[in-house]
Amino acid sequence: MLAGRAPPGAAGCRRLLAAALAAGLRPLLCWLPPPCWATARRAVGQWPSPGLRVPEAAEAKRLVQQVQRPGVMPRRFIACPQLARTVQRCLQGAAGPGPQPVLLECAPGPGMLTRILLNAGLRVVALESNSAFLPNLQSLENSLDGQLKVIYGDFFRLDPLVTGTLKPPAMCSDKLFEAMGVAPVPWSADVPLKVFGILPQRKERSMLWKFIFALYECSSIYRCGRVELNIFISEKEYKVLTAKPGETRAYQALTVLWQVGCDIQLLHMEPWSSFVTNLKNGGLAIPRSMWLPNDHLCLVRLTPQKNLFSGGLKPTNSATFIFMVKQCLAKPKSKLTDRLNSWSLDNGGELLKALEIPKNAETRSLYPEDYRRLFEALQNSNMFNESWFHDEVWESIKNINL
Repeated sequence: MLAGRAPPGAAGCRRLLAAALAAGLRPLLCWLPPPCWATARRAVGQWPSPGLRVPEAAEAKRLVQQVQRPGVMPRRFIACPQLARTVQRCLQGAAGPGPQPVLLECAPGPGMLTRILLNAGLRVVALESNSAFLPNLQSLENSLDGQLKVIYGDFFRLDPLVTGTLKPPAMCSDKLFEAMGVAPVPWSADVPLKVFGILPQRKERSMLWKFIFALYECSSIYRCGRVELNIFISEKEYKVLTAKPGETRAYQALTVLWQVGCDIQLLHMEPWSSFVTNLKNGGLAIPRSMWLPNDHLCLVRLTPQKNLFSGGLKPTNSATFIFMVKQCLAKPKSKLTDRLNSWSLDNGGELLKALEIPKNAETRSLYPEDYRRLFEALQNSNMFNESWFHDEVWESIKNINL
């Protein structure tokens, strides 16, 4: 024992032991990454707000104007902070507790909405097809700890039917999901991915058809499960998607197919003037409509039905269902019995009677669920020759995927 020093008590022994352990473990601990509270919250699907500055509307508009050039496809962007916050609240409005799906933001442009989504704690993948917007988005990505991922690509040119190597920004959905880290889930599972975008004006109708084919075949964006689309579409197209039987012109094949396949929810309506365009003259280019209202863009949520394939309708025969509906509503005033007779069905009247559908019913008077019941009954009748549709199926798929 050293002279002049009292023996350590119990507390002193603990301190000495702790000091010795710390000295021995320090070389090992220096190789471990420092604790990160953001990583802990990321593990449960919650991100802290990075406190990003939200630009003023004029600043976002200038960024769009800097990349304007003649001859490009008209696109619309969110440049108003108030509108961006409204969209963010709509996207998160039905969110429950626990981890939230990744949000794929299509064509974010100046990134106004992107910043507000990040500040709200969402994990965002920004898919941008205009290379002029990429530096600003990539700078934002580099300032964050994995909450934002920026990918060069065009959501509205996914999976085109072309041969050979795809030229960017066109891309395959499987490559996109791989880059995003999104894995497929069963159809009956929860939504694995949320998508937000503004449909291109010139391709609006063709994109709705492309999505409906992919939905019923569980292909492209739906190959990983019931992907939720949150899209701005014209008021005219929204009226088509939500039309009722008997409504002149509005009730179409697209109406039936979307109402059978998805829950359709209107989240918000916004005047065209709230959006910024990339047109050289800065105009709004509002498409005219003589027979349906078209004063707004409508934010619509399209969530695939969990029970879509619980009956006789399957991904393998869904193309036949699509073209059965298309042929029936090609002439909406025609009698359903006449259409059945054109398919060489001798017992068409008996089939309608069994389904409790009036024999003299017009094709536009059937509800979407009636078309599904009719299709399933035809599948069970063993008298329905699907070869009538094969040529039309292929031609239509080819046209919407170019």
